[in-house]
Amino acid sequence: MATPSASERKELLAMPDSEYMNAKQKDFFFRLITSERARLIEHIDELSQQLKRSEQQGDEADKAIREEELRLLFRQIDRQSRLLPKYDAALIRLHNDEYGFCTETGDPIGLQRLLLRPIAELSIDAKIRQEMIESQYRK
Repeated sequence: MATPSASERKELLAMPDSEYMNAKQKDFFFRLITSERARLIEHIDELSQQLKRSEQQGDEADKAIREEELRLLFRQIDRQSRLLPKYDAALIRLHNDEYGFCTETGDPIGLQRLLLRPIAELSIDAKIRQEMIESQYRK
C-alpha cells in the first residue's frame, strides 16, 4: 500500500470542512497510518538486530560504552513498541467511523493535527487540558 503523496495532502486540505472524514479522507488516513505503522515495525526490527550484534570484546571502557549503547537501544525499542497499540487503536477507530473525532469531546480533531499526528485521539483543546491536569498531579 502506497504512502499518500504530497499532492494528496494538498487535495485533502483543500476539501471543505463540511466534508470532514469523507471516504477519500478515510482512505488517505488508512494508507498513512498503515504505512507509518509498517515503518515503525521495520525500525523496531532494525533496533532489535542491533541488539543481537552485541560485542563483548575489548577493555572495560569499551564494555561500558557498549553497555550504554544497549541501554539506549532498549529505551528506544520500548518507546517505539508503545506506539504500536496506538496505531492499532487508530485503525480500529477508522474502521468504526470514530477516527478524526476527539475521544473526550466528540469534536473534530482537524486535518492539520491528524496529518502531523495521525494517531491523535484528542483535539488540541482536550490535549492541552489533559497536559495541564497531568502537570498539576506531578507537582
